[in-house]
Amino acid sequence: MVDRVSARDTDWDGVRLHVVTGKGGTGKTTVAAALALALAAGGRRVLLVEVEGRQGIAQLFDVPPLPYEERRVAVAPGGGDVHALAVDTEEALIEYLEMFYNLKRAGKAMTKLGIVDFVTTIAPGLRDVILTGKTSESVRRKTKDGSFIYDAVVMDAPPTGRITKFLNVNEEVSGLAKVGPVRNHADTVMKVVRSPETAVHFVTLLEEMPVQETMDGIHDLREAGLPVGGVIVNMEHTPVLSPDDLAAAAAGELDSEEIVRGVKAAGLEHGAERIAAVLTAEATEHARRTALQAREKERLETLDLPRYTLPLLPDGMDLAGLYDLAESLRAQGAA
Repeated sequence: MVDRVSARDTDWDGVRLHVVTGKGGTGKTTVAAALALALAAGGRRVLLVEVEGRQGIAQLFDVPPLPYEERRVAVAPGGGDVHALAVDTEEALIEYLEMFYNLKRAGKAMTKLGIVDFVTTIAPGLRDVILTGKTSESVRRKTKDGSFIYDAVVMDAPPTGRITKFLNVNEEVSGLAKVGPVRNHADTVMKVVRSPETAVHFVTLLEEMPVQETMDGIHDLREAGLPVGGVIVNMEHTPVLSPDDLAAAAAGELDSEEIVRGVKAAGLEHGAERIAAVLTAEATEHARRTALQAREKERLETLDLPRYTLPLLPDGMDLAGLYDLAESLRAQGAA
C-alpha cells in the first residue's frame, strides 16, 4: 500500500475542494483534469467530479462514458489515483430523496413521469443543491478508521457567469425552504463551500473577454463571501520572434527584401515573394497576439492572486499532453 503524501510546499496546502470554473472555450475541463492528476501525484487519492453532463472527463482520459459511480480513470506519477464521477441529476435526486425522505421507490417513479425535470425547472436552486451536495459529501466522506476517502476533490464546475449562483446554494434555496431537510442540506453544503478547505480557481485565456469575465467572477465571489483560489492562464502562445522583430512587425516595419532573401536562401526560389508576404502577415499577427497577451497579463496582475500559466500544446490535447499540463501545475506550486 502506498503511503499518502502529507503536507506539501504548495499554494493550496489544506485545501480539499478545488472548484474549477472558466468562460466557455478556455479549457476548464482540461485544466480540472490536469489539476486532479497534479494533486494525486505522489500517492494521493483524488476525485474529479463533473456536474454538467458533457462526459468531457471520459473523453480526456480516453475511457468509456462514466456512469453515476466513482471509477478510477488514471494513475498519477508516483502511484496516486484519480477517480472520476459524472453526476447525473436524476440519480442524485433519487439518492437525495432516499437519504432524507426514504423515498427511493418514489424517486424512480418520479423520473418516469418526468417530474424530476419539472421540479428542477421550477426550482433550479434545488438542482444546484443536489449537485454541490454530492460533491461536498465526497469531500467529507471518511473510512471506518476516520481518515478521508479522498485527499482532495476537484470539481469541473459550471462556467464563470454562473459560478457564484451555483455555489451560493443558501441564497438559492432561501425561497424554497426555511427549515427542514432541504435547508439543513444546503447549510451543510455551505459549511464546506465557505470553509478554508475550499478554493475556486478561474481558468482564462489571455484575451479580453475571458479575462474580463474572470475579473467579474472573482468580484462576484468575493461579494458573496465565497473563497477565491487562483487564476490559471491556459494555452499561452510562446513568442517565437525576438523583441526587436516583434516591435518591427507590430509597426509594419519588417524588411520585406530581407525576408525574400531569407526565403531564397532556404532553397525556395520559386514564389519567394509570395511566401515572404505570407510570412510577413503571420509575423504581424503574431506580434498583435503577443502584445494582447502582455496587456491582459497586466490586467490579471492587479488581482493579487496566485497565477499559473499553461502553454498551448502544438500537437493538440491528448492523454500525454494532460500529464504534461499536470507536471507544469506541480512545478509552479499549484499541487
